[in-house]
Amino acid sequence: MTLLADQWAGNSKHFWMRGEPPREPVVLDEASGIWHVYGYPEALEVLGDTGVYSSETARRFAPSGGEEFAEGNLFQLDPPDHRELRRLTAQAFTPRVVADLEPRVAEITHELIDRLQGRDGFDLVAELAYPLPIVVISELLGVPAGDYPLFKGWVDAMMAANGQYDPSDDPEKQAEDARPQLEASDRITDYLLEHTRERRKRGREDLLTRFVQAEVDGQRLTDHQIAKIGNLLLVAGHTTTAMLLANAVLCLDACPDQQALVRADRSLVPTMFEEVHRFMTPVSAVYRATGTDTELAGRHIPAERMVMVWCAAANRDARQFTDPHTFDVTRDPNPHLGFGRGIHFCIGAPLARLEGRVALDILLDRYPVLGLDPHRPPTFIPSHDLIGVQDLHVVAEPAEGRGGAR
Repeated sequence: MTLLADQWAGNSKHFWMRGEPPREPVVLDEASGIWHVYGYPEALEVLGDTGVYSSETARRFAPSGGEEFAEGNLFQLDPPDHRELRRLTAQAFTPRVVADLEPRVAEITHELIDRLQGRDGFDLVAELAYPLPIVVISELLGVPAGDYPLFKGWVDAMMAANGQYDPSDDPEKQAEDARPQLEASDRITDYLLEHTRERRKRGREDLLTRFVQAEVDGQRLTDHQIAKIGNLLLVAGHTTTAMLLANAVLCLDACPDQQALVRADRSLVPTMFEEVHRFMTPVSAVYRATGTDTELAGRHIPAERMVMVWCAAANRDARQFTDPHTFDVTRDPNPHLGFGRGIHFCIGAPLARLEGRVALDILLDRYPVLGLDPHRPPTFIPSHDLIGVQDLHVVAEPAEGRGGAR
């Protein structure tokens, strides 16, 4: 994976991308006071113990606006609040709802590729990886197609702000860098709040209406909770899937032998998608805060300390994965942490897997020859906790006629 190693050579935070193991599984950054968790079993311990490692980081470390940020945000809640909200969300966002999307995902993928006819090169991020998941989740939520450009503007602003934000900075700079991201997120929430209130009056056949109607043990979601959940699905769902699709093409290009295996045996597409999530994990780190003094890997961590769990590094831990720095599309089992673990396991994982499987299968059908443009190397998202490309220019040779997912 020379290309990937070269691209990340200057980013010390993602040292595992160069095949370098951490000096210890748990490391304290003396300057910031943040504890970094790199090991797989240590990551499992943190993600699985909500009593010690709290997800309510905003309330603890941003008291001026933390509670408002956390309300309805599944990422920021601990039990029992998280359990109740998750149950209500899961009642509307069911496996059947996701499975029924497969024909539409295939249709959108074909439509996006059809627009590229006559072109022997294009930016895969701009033309497919980004628009596919945002169209899918927008249609699922039930928001107008004409408003997609609004989402792109808001999400682009959030991603740009994410590139500036670093939790190791002093609190004043953190607040300054986070402000544009929070403002863009608020715009999305306000937009979805308006649509949620409209669904209270007139329901439709969409996910927002299902959230409005969801009820467990007499409890219902509030309008603000629905808007926050919709925000989470819209932003986290489509950005992660977009990065996974682009990362998959990047990995296959860097490993021609693995691409040949997948093209010869399309049943490997699902396991390939999981391996991309392990090998080039889009959301490389998640955050927790210690509620009590604790010990992890023999290190004493005091209460009220920020903990960064580097899932991307844990996914390269040789104690868990054989040949962890080898991209292997046949790897099975593959218990990666790309979708998280425990109570915060990604609720959108089934949708991401469906989109990835269908889109990648169709892409390989439609383009028997597909590779990176040697004259336009990819650029990576400037972020401390995301691993993905901003653009991915490819050269492509289309098949005759219109292929289809197998």
